[in-house]
Order: sequence, then structure tokens, then C-alpha cells
Amino acid sequence: MIEIFNSMTGRKEPLRELEPGHVRMYVCGMTVYDFCHIGHARSLVAFDVVRRYLRHRGYRVTHVRNITDIDDKIIARAAENGEPIESLTGRFIDAMHEDCVSLGVESPEHEPRATAYVPGMIEMIQTLVDKGFAYAADGDVLYAVGKFAGYGRLSGKKLADLRAGARVEIDAGKRDPLDFVLWKAAKPGEPAWESPWGRGRPGWHIECSVMSVALLGAHFDIHGGGMDLKFPHHENEIAQTCAACDSSFVNLWMHNGFVNVDAEKMSKSLGNFFTVREVLARLRPEVLRMFVLGSHYRGPINYSDDNLRQADASLERLYVALRGTVAAGGFIESEAIQRFKAAMDDDFNTPEALAVLQALARDLNIAKAAGDTGSVSRLAAELRGLGEVLGILAQDPEVWLKTRVRGLDESDAEAKARPSAQEIEDLIARRTAARKARDFAASDQIRDQLLERGVLLEDGPAGTLWRYR
Repeated sequence: MIEIFNSMTGRKEPLRELEPGHVRMYVCGMTVYDFCHIGHARSLVAFDVVRRYLRHRGYRVTHVRNITDIDDKIIARAAENGEPIESLTGRFIDAMHEDCVSLGVESPEHEPRATAYVPGMIEMIQTLVDKGFAYAADGDVLYAVGKFAGYGRLSGKKLADLRAGARVEIDAGKRDPLDFVLWKAAKPGEPAWESPWGRGRPGWHIECSVMSVALLGAHFDIHGGGMDLKFPHHENEIAQTCAACDSSFVNLWMHNGFVNVDAEKMSKSLGNFFTVREVLARLRPEVLRMFVLGSHYRGPINYSDDNLRQADASLERLYVALRGTVAAGGFIESEAIQRFKAAMDDDFNTPEALAVLQALARDLNIAKAAGDTGSVSRLAAELRGLGEVLGILAQDPEVWLKTRVRGLDESDAEAKARPSAQEIEDLIARRTAARKARDFAASDQIRDQLLERGVLLEDGPAGTLWRYR
């Protein structure tokens, strides 16, 4: 049985899908005014793994990941750039998709854009007004937080405490400083739609309520997103949707933890803010995915060069073990697979799942050394198959190990100094000839020369293999 930590209740609960065998999951996606950063990468990978594992366990999954393509930040960035909003959002949607491909993040079943659902947003807002949960004020429409009895359940916040900490509101149209906007009156030069309250555009929170209900229904299984969305975004989604639809909205709330950089919270103001593209200029995409998988999705994750090196080394060990193997077709329910299943059934515990893969790699190396071809084939199939569930080990080991990449500590000059594959093969041939001639000094000199230039040699029964360090 799969158990998932429910942010609403603060405990692990069994996955009990509303429709047997079918899991419906909504995950808040990107606001597309800039490139994806490593915090986005964490959320993308975390929920990609959830989707992959549920499918592996036999569930049909309907995964919705929205795109916010109308927002204050988008409008401001487009104005700053002097370009149309559609041009800005289109560019960064394409960039987001490219980052997803790099990270091995599969496309969701649905990827709705907020601008395509504005009529539904107007309809839900009107319902909230009709039911007394919202009110118009000078062309805006605001949600009356005090009208919703369950407000604060997800975040554990109390209205009295929130009001005590609220700043004095400049907006005299608000009846309560905690009331939030559902519809914004149009400003000159901003995109706007016709509505019963005049021309304007939707607020951010109503967008996700409408898109999730439109594609998954008013009551579905899982809603996910980053911990930073828990309040106020998800709290406001609950208030809107439950009030408008008279439904329970979501059974399980999942939130992935924050990303710290060298033990400090990632922030543009601190200058420790990295986009996915900046990171992938320094290492292979699968290493970044491995880094994310190395921490439990709910906890904080510390981005540092040391932790990236550890992820790179861990992934390399798996590829080295798979090198030269032919996986058997399919695999049986072995002890390793049972341990993997137990780890992932326990709230998608990827660190424990990766430990199973490392143990399989160790056993595979032992079987290779013993010449046990049957065990090699079986273990390789298990390692490959479980790697696929986590979205890793998709490449040919020889390609992976012989692909030149700039190391985290390498300068441009050092990276360029790495020998080509042909040069390495030529040097290995010279070394082999030296060994046959028993000129071990020359043989060792070639090995050391290659090591200094970032190439490791491995002598074995099949001859000398090499890989970039």
C-alpha cells in the first residue's frame, strides 16, 4: 500500500483514489516570465517521480501541470523588455519545455494555460459573489476570507493571528485586510477581458482553482507544489474551490521542500540564485536529477558543489556497473525489488530507493568479476528497470562514460585540454604495445599522462577500458 504524507493532516495516509486504479493529480506549474531555476527543477523532478512510480505500480495517472501566462510579473517583464506578452511567455514556455527534456521530466497529460480558461474564472467568481463569499469593489472582486469557516486549515494559520500581523491596508475597498483579489480592474495598457465587473483580468489564485476543476473535477486525489505555495496560494485555492463547488476539493496535499544554496535559502537578493541552464553548463542533466533524488522530496535540499560531486559519483558508479552488460528481458520480484517498492511506497522515499540501486550495482560488479553471466544479466535488468522508474540510467553506459563534460572545478583551459576519444585510443594502443614489450615505465607514464588529463583506465579480461573522470 502506498502511503503519502498529507500536508493537510500532518501525517502519512494511504493512497485511496476516488476512482479505483486512476489517480488524478494537479501540480502548480511555472509563471513564465524567466528561465526555470533549481527550485523549479526540484518540484518538476519530484512530481515526475511520483507520476512515474504510480504508473509503475499499475495506476492510470492523469497529471495536470498548469502554466501561468498572465500575471503581474509577466506584465512587468514584458514592459521592461518592450515586447508583447505573448512573445515573452511563448519564449519562456519553450525554454521550460527544453529544461524538462534535459531533466528527463515527462510531459503531463494536460498543460493548461491560464489565458485559455478566463471564461471559467469569470463564472467561478460570479458563483462566489452569488453565494456571498466574494464582493465587488471599484472594479475589483475580492474574496471575503472571514466567510470561509475552514480558512487556515492547510497552513495551520489562524485568522486572528494573520490579522494581528497584517499591515494597514491602503486599499480602502477591502472589508478585511486578509481578503484577496479574484478579479483585477484593468489598468491602461494591460491585457484585459470583459466581465460583469468591467474589463479586467483574473487574480493568480483563481486560475489554479478553475483549471484543476475543469480538467480533474471538483474533487480529486492529489494536489502538489512547492512548500512556498502552501500559504497563501493553496490556502486560497481551497477557500475558493470548496465554497464555489461545495466539494472537498483535494484528498491529499503534497509539498516539496525548499532549496538552500550552501546552507542559505536561495534568493536573488543574496546572489545565490541559479537557473537550470546555468547549472547544466557545468554538469550533465542527469546529475542534477540524481542530486534532487538524493534527498526526500519533503525535506530541504542543499545545493552545493560538494553535493553535486557526490551525485555525479553515485551516478557514475551505477553506469560503471552496467558497462558491458546485457540486461535480461523483464525481471522477477526479487528481494531488491521488494526493498525498492517498500521505500517508494513509504511516501516516495527516493534516498532509500537509490540505496537499493547502489546495492544492486555492488552485486552486479561482484557477478561480473566472478563471470556469472546469468546473475549479471538478471541484476543488470533489475538495475536498469528500477533506474527507469526514477528517470535515470537511460543512456548507454559507454556513451555516458565517454562523453566529455566540463567538471565543476575545471577551467575552460583544463576542459579543452581533455584528449579526444581518438587520441585516447591511440595512447591506449601505445600503452598496450609497451606492456607487451614489458616496458612498464612507458606504460605507467601513459596511464599517468591520461589521468592528469582527466581520463581513467581500467584493465580487465576484455582489454583496457577508459572513461572521463
